[in-house]
Amino acid sequence: MSESKILLYYVFAPVSDPEAVRLWQRELCESLGLRGRIIVSPHGINGTVGGELDACKTYAKRTREYAPFAGIEFKWSDGTGFVADTAEPLHGVDRRAPWRRSRDFPKLSVKVRDELVAFGLADETRVDANGVVGGGTHLSPQAVNELVAERGDDVVFFDGRNAYEAAIGRFDNAVVPSVTSTHGFIEEIDSGAFDDLKGRPIVTYCTGGIRCEILSAAMVERGFTEVYQLDGGIVRYGEAFGNDGLWRGSLAVFDGRETVEFGGEAGEPPEVVGRCAVCGSGSNTLVNCADPSCRARFVACPDHADERCTVHDGAADARPEAATDALR
Repeated sequence: MSESKILLYYVFAPVSDPEAVRLWQRELCESLGLRGRIIVSPHGINGTVGGELDACKTYAKRTREYAPFAGIEFKWSDGTGFVADTAEPLHGVDRRAPWRRSRDFPKLSVKVRDELVAFGLADETRVDANGVVGGGTHLSPQAVNELVAERGDDVVFFDGRNAYEAAIGRFDNAVVPSVTSTHGFIEEIDSGAFDDLKGRPIVTYCTGGIRCEILSAAMVERGFTEVYQLDGGIVRYGEAFGNDGLWRGSLAVFDGRETVEFGGEAGEPPEVVGRCAVCGSGSNTLVNCADPSCRARFVACPDHADERCTVHDGAADARPEAATDALR
């Protein structure tokens, strides 16, 4: 029986006809029974898809056959399984699709966007065959540890994710901007909030690395003098060091798994760094606001998983800033 797998990937490279690539990618995924989300832009491709192991292998091979994507790196992880299927007889023939569908994604979405990550920097971002022009220096997980060992507390870990993602897992003493979208990063940086860090070594990090490709370039452009990016993101760091390195807690992901845990050499469970937004008890679980009109995410324990965020809680005060506060 085939295994359920999830691919996470991106590559920055000039794409002359994003719409043609979108159509090709959609047809390819549909032919292999893959579900997930793919964004194509003039700057490259970014996606996460899930399905059967053999289907994922075929997808990776065919995607690399397109010259601009030849160097794409796929991060593999286990999926949670497949949607139950039933026979679809027609004139005595079972018409079921040959591939089983991943239950980690509800559907397949393939879209063209101006940016692979919506920082609002489409005109500022430059890419060539080698990737983003002017981005921070890539460091392997091992090189990050060596940098910290050499320069100690002078090193700044800068979280390139939404604040709610960092609430359940982050690097030691990381700077976590209080943002709810990627657009917020540039506003925060341009406000001068982090100007005191401009002369220090900064290691930007995110889930798989793509957000820091753009974020690190934006920081270099704005006068930060020593900017690095964790190559392969938290995913690669967790694979290398599990719970035995500088990472603490759980990794938030955008599929049916919700979170990913990294084990340690001794098999210890991950440290619980999140705190329930209602009662303050330890939890590494993110939930959606119970108000169906709201997309806010916050940390909650099992007893408070059905609560509303601050904005939609009837007891919440009407502060103007409450609209950006997802936590109690």
